[in-house]
Formats: sequence, structure tokens, C-alpha cells
Amino acid sequence: MSTRPYTSVWSDLAQVEFSQGFIQAGPYRTRYLHAGDSSKPTLLMLHGITGHAEAYVRNLQAHAEHFNVYAIDFIGHGYSSKPEHPLEIRHYIDQVNHFLDAIGVEKAFFTGESLGGWVTARFAIDYPDRVERIVLNTMGGTMANPVVMERLYTLSMEAAKDPSWERVKTRLEWLMADPAMVTDDLIRTRQAIFQQPDWLKACEANMALQDLETRRRNMLTDEDLRSIQAPALVVWTTKDPSGPVDEGRRIAGLIPNGRLAVIENAGHWPQYEQTEIFNKIHLDFLLGLDEGAGTELTSTAAKVR
Repeated sequence: MSTRPYTSVWSDLAQVEFSQGFIQAGPYRTRYLHAGDSSKPTLLMLHGITGHAEAYVRNLQAHAEHFNVYAIDFIGHGYSSKPEHPLEIRHYIDQVNHFLDAIGVEKAFFTGESLGGWVTARFAIDYPDRVERIVLNTMGGTMANPVVMERLYTLSMEAAKDPSWERVKTRLEWLMADPAMVTDDLIRTRQAIFQQPDWLKACEANMALQDLETRRRNMLTDEDLRSIQAPALVVWTTKDPSGPVDEGRRIAGLIPNGRLAVIENAGHWPQYEQTEIFNKIHLDFLLGLDEGAGTELTSTAAKVR
């Protein structure tokens, strides 16, 4: 484990002009972090399972220079509404559609990590007219590995039943290649969410996709991926706990306008763990400055370009 200077969510945001708020998006009270202004194209940032908008605190400033950025809490997550039923991909899609309507945006750029990538891909398939470009960051939805699913379910439910410091810390360490990236402040940010009175029931609802039968009926098929019309960047890492780089390469190869970027020395949160590299690769793609479809980038290449 490396030794790192102390950081916090607040230090990540201290020099960012941003707002935090809630908006009624159809039936869903949705919490968001917002940076940038409405004169720019909208970018929606979607987090992973049991996550929250703070997954993107290190990315807001760089992206707000070019985009009207919203990082939201999914329903059943963070401080958004907690529906009392198992949550499947169609429910998150419904929230995203309502959120875009609520902020008055017809078409947006999307970036999603893990569950957020799964939702982003399905949204691009079902609502191509609402999508500009998409980033699928260590995305879920193409694999059903029982070992990974069981580990994720166990860590999440243990922390939901007993949101102690150590259990929340262990859940967060699953995300990182370097456990030292899990700071006290990040633990406390998530612990406060997990300590909400309705969190255990909410966690049971958002864990529905770790049930094999439920997962299979929500999974993205090869045909689904081939039908994505939007330009797509698949971001994978060399130390992702959910699956190997080859899976990211396979996904990128199936999407007609797809390409792959591999980030080294990162786990399931490259946007947080390798922020500078991620932001460069990410913005180059979203702004159309990358090398085009079929290109495979590495984090080393990103540093020297």
C-alpha cells in the first residue's frame, strides 16, 4: 500500500464552481452535482452499483470547461428516491429520461461507470436520438460471473446491515487497485449514505442485478452492442476486479463506432484513481479530438500525446 497525501471530497471540489441540489424528475426525486452552464452541451455522469455522484468529484472541473455537467444519484442510491421494488435497468433508464426532461435537455453526452455504463449502453440502444457520444467505463451488463457477483453482493449487503467504518472501507477498497486511495473522507461520505434508515431496503433493491436470473434478462447481447449508433469509448483498466481487459476489447470491437482505452494501475474507478489520465482520454474522445474509431489507446500513450 502506498502512502498518499490526505485528500477529501471537499478538497476535490474546493476550487470548483458547482452546485448540489435535488430535482423532481418524473416520480423520482433525484440528487445531483452540477458544474458548467447551459450554454454548453450537456454531459450526464452515471455511477456504479451502491455508488453516488461523488464518484465524479475529481472530474467535474475539467469537464465543466466544455460541458454542462450533471453527476446524479441513481434511484435506490445516494440521496435520490428509494423505490420499494427490485431495480432493473429499465427503472434507471426511466429515471434518466425523466431527468433529461426535467432539466430541459433533449440530447446529451453520457459517461457511465460499471452499472452506469450498463445503463448508458442500454439508453443509447433504446433512445439513440437523445445521445451524442457515450463512454462505457469498466461497464457492467455483458458478463455474469458468479464469483464476482457473489463478492459484490456480500460486501454490499454486509456494509448495508452494519455500516461500520471497516465494512464500508472494505466495500470501497474493492473499487481500487491501490487501497490507499480509500481516504477517511471517502469512507465517511459513503458511510453517511449507508446509515440512512431506508438504506438496507434500498440496497436489497439495487442488488437485484446480482441475482443470476434477473441479471440475465437485463444483460446486453452482442446484437445489442452492434446496434449502438453513437460513437462509443470503452474504458477498461489493467486491474479491474469485475473482468479482464479482453472483455473491454470485445465490447469495443462489437460497437460499430467503438474504440478502447486501457488505463494502467487502476481498478474499477479509473476516473478517481487515475484522474489526470482519465480526464485527458475522456475529454479527447467527447470533444472529437481522439484518433478515431478502431483506435486502442493506453494510459502511457495518453501521457505523451
